[in-house]
Amino acid sequence: MISAFHIKMSNHRFISFFSLWMVALGSVLAQVSVRVQAPSEVVEGDRFRVSYVVNTQDIDDFSVGDFHGLSVDFGPSTSRSSSYSMVNGKTTSSSSTTFTYTVTAQKAGSFHIPAGTASSGGKAYKSASPSITILPAGSASHGGGQQNQVQGGGHSDAQADRMHTQNVGDRITGKDLFIAVTASKKRVFEQEAVLLTYKLYTLVNVSSLEGKMPELDGFHVQELNRQRQPQLKMEHYNGKNYGTVVWSQYVVFPQQTGTLTIPEIKYEATVMQQNRSADPFDIFFGGGSMVQEVRKTVMAPAVTLHVDALPEPKPANFSGAVGRFTIATSLTPQSLKANDATTLRLTVSGTGNMKLIKAPAVEWPKDFESYDPKTEEHTSIGANGSSGKIIYDFIAVPRHQGKYEVPPVKFCYFDPDSRQYRTLEGDKFSVDVAKGKGGSTASNLSKEDIELLNSDIRYIHTGKPVYQTGASSFFATKRYWLIYLLAFVAFVSLIIGFRRHLALQADVARRRGRGANKTATRRLKQARRLLSKQDTNAFYDETMRALWGYVADRLNIATSDLSKENVRERLAEHHVDAALIDQFVSTLDDCEFARYAPGDPAENMEKTYASAEYVISQMEKSK
Repeated sequence: MISAFHIKMSNHRFISFFSLWMVALGSVLAQVSVRVQAPSEVVEGDRFRVSYVVNTQDIDDFSVGDFHGLSVDFGPSTSRSSSYSMVNGKTTSSSSTTFTYTVTAQKAGSFHIPAGTASSGGKAYKSASPSITILPAGSASHGGGQQNQVQGGGHSDAQADRMHTQNVGDRITGKDLFIAVTASKKRVFEQEAVLLTYKLYTLVNVSSLEGKMPELDGFHVQELNRQRQPQLKMEHYNGKNYGTVVWSQYVVFPQQTGTLTIPEIKYEATVMQQNRSADPFDIFFGGGSMVQEVRKTVMAPAVTLHVDALPEPKPANFSGAVGRFTIATSLTPQSLKANDATTLRLTVSGTGNMKLIKAPAVEWPKDFESYDPKTEEHTSIGANGSSGKIIYDFIAVPRHQGKYEVPPVKFCYFDPDSRQYRTLEGDKFSVDVAKGKGGSTASNLSKEDIELLNSDIRYIHTGKPVYQTGASSFFATKRYWLIYLLAFVAFVSLIIGFRRHLALQADVARRRGRGANKTATRRLKQARRLLSKQDTNAFYDETMRALWGYVADRLNIATSDLSKENVRERLAEHHVDAALIDQFVSTLDDCEFARYAPGDPAENMEKTYASAEYVISQMEKSK
């Protein structure tokens, strides 16, 4: 028993020694780094801390440069921390040393926190030198100079310390709380992107802020994704130090020319005021509160933009694109058989009104049967508009063998910086088409060549001529009348067949119109499945396909030829109620913008789905 006990003790000591050795080895092998912790802005006269954190305790020496614009009141104070853990046989450890200086901001301006240098193992390691802004002393209260964040639309407790705490009943004026609006440009061209920034300025404790951009006529609007935790920063404005945060940003694309106004936006803010008359005993027993919420309406001012028309005359092949773009083209395959398909891919990349671009035309050889392009979009919204790329796949099928040339695809856009239309050209392609199954044997002959052969001078007949006398005239013979009768029957049959063909074509259009609701319903079911999976992008894409597909089938128009403008005209021709048409277009807009809308994504998707389902059902009733 004694031997076993000694063995266990020895094993325990060995494990402890091995673990400590692993911790020490990890500290030695870890890459030494020095980082600075300091606020990005403070107010003149503020006292705050600057900390240098070194991720090791094995430090031979530490030093910092001069604190320009700051006076050192105390420091450095040194603190050390370490941790060790073993999980599933894996040992992890960490240790650090922190050097803290207490400093006071002496004068307003922009300065740099000095870099800290730590010596360890014979090497010197230096930190960054971050900038700090010292604001002039203002009438707003402040404390601590700490970095703050807005979480979930409200302020943290540290932010409440920086803001002026009002008493219950104090009046909240327009100088205490307001929203400023800035536009990246005030004079633009039609379809040119404009960034609108809505920035909150506050001297009071705001716990929440609600409001959004209303429906705009004459604009295509996209909202930038807001950070989940936007940073609250201090800014000196009109002699006061305000807490500021960029609350929302929108990119708008003017669709009309002239003087356009973006109306003011109504925001509802909740301000926290202190109830100094509250009884602490009542509060302790749940009978009161030291804080009271006050609702305050804040109006963001309107913005006026001057929109110039695009220069005239517009090129015939203008795509409607406004911005800066590049293109790339490819053709796959370039060697194929007759009646097989080839795909010309056009990739448009750049920044601008990407969602409003029209696909350019491809000039296929006349022996090629072409189809509507398939579009794939990979874009994101930014300050300068939509950025990314749009891929167009143009499919064509050659019907005859031969060698063909596909001319370069031309993409015309307007560059607002140079105020000029620019035309980009893709590559020129050669296509080698071999004889396919059931394909034509007219090697290297185009349709024009075939038609010319059929109408050209016949070969001169050689041989002994056959003469015919007047007595053997063919006119009025039985053969003559038989051929005449057969020709008449063939003519009548041709007319009947042509009429049947027209009726069949009309019936196809009617069948397509009758099947519009069935197709849309199938797509909406798929959208419902995507909604349940919370697949946001795929849901909105499928819902838009259901809406566009329904109206394309009902109007018997190719989807690529549809736009919101001609849909309004054609639905009006079919006696669809104007209000229902507006709701249909509004639902399309919701699909385009709902993914960027604030609030609950699931609730936005549910509303969009219900709107799409309703508008399709109402259009079915209006037939």
